[in-house]
Amino acid sequence: METAKVSNLASDVQPRRRRLVITARAAASFDPQGRSVAAARAFVRDTLQGWGFADIVDDAAVLTSELVTNAVVHAGTRAEVLCLRAEGGVRVEVADRYPERELPLRHPGERPYADPDRESGRGLMLCAALATRWGVEYTATHKHVWFRLDLPDRPVGTRSAGPVVPDQFLPLADSRVRVAVLQIDAADTISAWNEDAEHIFGHPAEKALGRPLAEIAAWPQTPGTGTGVAEALRLSRWEGSYGIRGADGRVIPVYASHLRVRDAHGEPSIVCLLVHDDERALLQTPVRVPSSDGQHSEPRPTDPFEVFIGSPAPDDLDGLLQRTVERARDMLDADAAFLLLATDDETELEVRATTGLPSTRQRFARVPVEAGTSRYGSARLPAVHDDLAVVPGAVPLLESTGMRSVVTVPLKVEGRLTGSLGVAAEGPGRYTNEEALRLQFAADRIALAVESARLGELERLRRGSLSFLVEASDLLAGTLDRDQTLALMAQMTVPTLATWCAVYTIADQASDPYLAYVLHEDEERIDGLKALLSRVDPPEPVREAGARPWPATAAAVGGETVVLPLLARNRVIGMLTLGKPSEEHFRQEILELADDLSRRAALALDNARLYSERTAISRSLQRSLLPPGSPAIPGMEVEVIYRAAGEGNEVGGDFYDVFPIRDGAYGFAIGDVCGTGPEAAAVTGLARHALRLLAREGLGGPAVLERLNAAILDEGARSRFLTLLYGELHPQPGGGALMKVVCAGHPLPLRLRPDGEVTAAAEPQPLLGVIEDLDLYEQTMTLDPGDVLLCVTDGVTERREGSRMLGDDGLAEVLTTCTGLTAGAVASRVLRAVERFAAEPASDDMAILAFRVPQQREGS
Repeated sequence: METAKVSNLASDVQPRRRRLVITARAAASFDPQGRSVAAARAFVRDTLQGWGFADIVDDAAVLTSELVTNAVVHAGTRAEVLCLRAEGGVRVEVADRYPERELPLRHPGERPYADPDRESGRGLMLCAALATRWGVEYTATHKHVWFRLDLPDRPVGTRSAGPVVPDQFLPLADSRVRVAVLQIDAADTISAWNEDAEHIFGHPAEKALGRPLAEIAAWPQTPGTGTGVAEALRLSRWEGSYGIRGADGRVIPVYASHLRVRDAHGEPSIVCLLVHDDERALLQTPVRVPSSDGQHSEPRPTDPFEVFIGSPAPDDLDGLLQRTVERARDMLDADAAFLLLATDDETELEVRATTGLPSTRQRFARVPVEAGTSRYGSARLPAVHDDLAVVPGAVPLLESTGMRSVVTVPLKVEGRLTGSLGVAAEGPGRYTNEEALRLQFAADRIALAVESARLGELERLRRGSLSFLVEASDLLAGTLDRDQTLALMAQMTVPTLATWCAVYTIADQASDPYLAYVLHEDEERIDGLKALLSRVDPPEPVREAGARPWPATAAAVGGETVVLPLLARNRVIGMLTLGKPSEEHFRQEILELADDLSRRAALALDNARLYSERTAISRSLQRSLLPPGSPAIPGMEVEVIYRAAGEGNEVGGDFYDVFPIRDGAYGFAIGDVCGTGPEAAAVTGLARHALRLLAREGLGGPAVLERLNAAILDEGARSRFLTLLYGELHPQPGGGALMKVVCAGHPLPLRLRPDGEVTAAAEPQPLLGVIEDLDLYEQTMTLDPGDVLLCVTDGVTERREGSRMLGDDGLAEVLTTCTGLTAGAVASRVLRAVERFAAEPASDDMAILAFRVPQQREGS
């Protein structure tokens, strides 16, 4: 049944010939939504343009538009478009997923497939009218409508030509015209580099091959707007101006034509033809004039904007402005053209697009709107200058460019100045009021579109700036390290805001600025830039916010440089210096963004400074609370392990001390102050120093602790209760040691015998810092050879994992495995057991103090 339908339908058109020899193909799929029609039309247009089928592009786009409309709008399914290139023509297939929706068949005597006044069926009517051949094929899942367009005969001769022009007005070129030919592979790296490219840019082929094009391309793009080099390389065809960084570092303006192709294996690549920008006539595509024969087109009103700009108009502001200056130059047969946009207050004009000038160095430079008292000094009125040599400085933008004649006209929207458009020529007296009126007419046509695109760009910049500042604030708030803050500050500005950056810091009001950090987008130039800046006097610290020029770097570094003060807590703590190469200028929006960033960075840098200072002071004070060192006790092994909880703490609420009292007698203590942090550390210092003083006065253990208790209570609101194990140790001549201990509310010391028996070595008594009258007593014991006395704080015994706690029994079990170990090995095994008991880091201070009497054979 399906075969019969195809045969009947095909009988109304020309019979199908032999199978096509396909030389290239391109396919795309489009969702069932309205905007897919325009996307499919653009896909076919770009594909055929890329294949060089400009003669049939319009017919193919019209037919594709109708057939895709049938698929995505009427059939409501995805549309799959396939373009096949063959000798002498192209075949385009549009498939949908609705084979049940059959096409109407035409029988003898019946009306045509469609009526021009009807919505449906027009695609078939157009196929019948425009296509060389066409047809429909059905499968179980798809319906394919195809058409073939043959290329018209191309007689030998001129395809496109311009008017006869006197020799003196022909485009200038070098004595030998050179065209650089590059090929860019699928990874956007250079895979071919001809001899002319080496001559123009200075890079030998072996240095250029394998490098990404983005490394040497100076793409005229503002962050957040326009088309970048990566996006341009994805397009089937692209043409326009940009720069290539030569081997000497200079940016060479070029005009380029990119064509995306595929090789025999289907691998895509881009062929790039490049010439000097002032030789663009060699590559620039002539403006296509719409066909006037009336075939396959419907008359429509002429849009003056499209006549001037061309259709379709560029979507982005940079593209629209560049197209505008190029068309203005061509319209008045000029050598150069430029367009400037007004600032919000209409006091200055910012250079945004130029063509035909020696370089793009003026981009984003600013000139005043009112430059003089006469009408020729105001950008608000049209002006014609017959010869700039007579009035030097009348148009600063054109100084040293060789231009003599110039005409400028304002761009206005609702009476408000939004910009200025000008064209210039190398010869004098080229323009009259007639040309000024023509240019003004064009400016009036494009002013609204330019203003709309500018507002769109500003909105995108605003959103991009907000996102940038939010991300910058998060990054800066995430560190309190001074060096890391300096690095982040520079990395956020390069290359987003500037080509290079230098950060100067000021330690105090009496100190000179110090070059603390330098960054360049080209890492190989960082050391050289740092050396250059080191030979230049640093910028003068100024308290006024905002960017200001720094001319001192012009000779040393080159390009435009601005300085922004780093203001924090009402003082200048440094300067942020940003630089651009000589061919670029900072735009106002970028400087405003840099000003916002400098304020945030200054506060982060000052916070890092304060944190570093306070950390250094804190650590110095904390180290003063630690014992200077444990004394060597004859006939005894002593080991201490201390861990303070909290980041940056060396001393917490737990403390220890071992010190000589007099000949043959040593004191030791291990305690725990309630809480952690600086407040607990203050009581720690009081307790440790008081114990030493009181013990050396000859007082016994109970008297020492009673006086310490009184001293803690005297602290009033700052007092903290304290658990403390205090003892005296007297080594014995024959081996062993006599120990006297007082355990005031502290975890009991444990004694380990050589046979593995573990027992408590003291009894619990009241803690310190709670009540005034204490009745403490001293307990005496003897440590024999091989015995170990282990003293810990509750950070060890109260180690938790969920509801489980190590406890006194768990500590005793660990200690039973330590027979025969040295004091150091015992302390280390206890610490490992505590750490492994729970996965989370310890949240409490820990102190471990181990004593051991060596056995006789160990000392022999």
